[in-house]
Amino acid sequence: MKFFSFWRSLASFRVRIALNLKNLPAEVVFIDLDANAQRGEDYRRVNPQMALPSLVLDDGTVLFQSLAILEYLEETHPAPPLLPSDPRGRARVRGLAQMVACEGHPLLTPRVRRYLDHELNLRDTQQAAWRRHWTVETLAALEGHLADHKDTGRFCHGDAPGMADICLVTHVTAAVNQQIDLAPYPAVKRIFETAMALPEFASAHPSMQPDTPEAMRKKKG
Repeated sequence: MKFFSFWRSLASFRVRIALNLKNLPAEVVFIDLDANAQRGEDYRRVNPQMALPSLVLDDGTVLFQSLAILEYLEETHPAPPLLPSDPRGRARVRGLAQMVACEGHPLLTPRVRRYLDHELNLRDTQQAAWRRHWTVETLAALEGHLADHKDTGRFCHGDAPGMADICLVTHVTAAVNQQIDLAPYPAVKRIFETAMALPEFASAHPSMQPDTPEAMRKKKG
């Protein structure tokens, strides 16, 4: 498999975690979003949407959109599971995942930020307020669904990490990057810290990638 990724792409972060949890190796191809490499002809042929991530299977099939990729990995490599075994549990986990991947995160992507800047001429402070608003709204929604829910365990659903945790971790990472206080979201904060203590999550973090700029790397010690 070839995995097209960028160090700070949150959607790529989600797929990195899933590949780690499933223990699936992939050849990583780095697409520099800061250099607009996703708009180059080579990558446009891979994914006409010019968005990350993409996963190219050994037979040349191109998978795109992070949740679709996660679903594919779950169906083809079911152990360890990313989804519960019961229909209601799967619906809950998918709903939590989609709150991030389909509602919160799309409003924070580079192409949205580019539009706010180039087309609407919003000042940096206005753009920061935009990002903070949508990040906090999603944090609050996650907290409301997770806190005191009977199916919330060590993780979003039960005591093993799954699709919802993968999405939660990437969203909280965006919140941390914006220096948003997580104290009002204790369930979210606890699950984030529990997940990030696992090597499969920690090694997938944006600060730990081969293409991460040196200044953005997590310092040891």
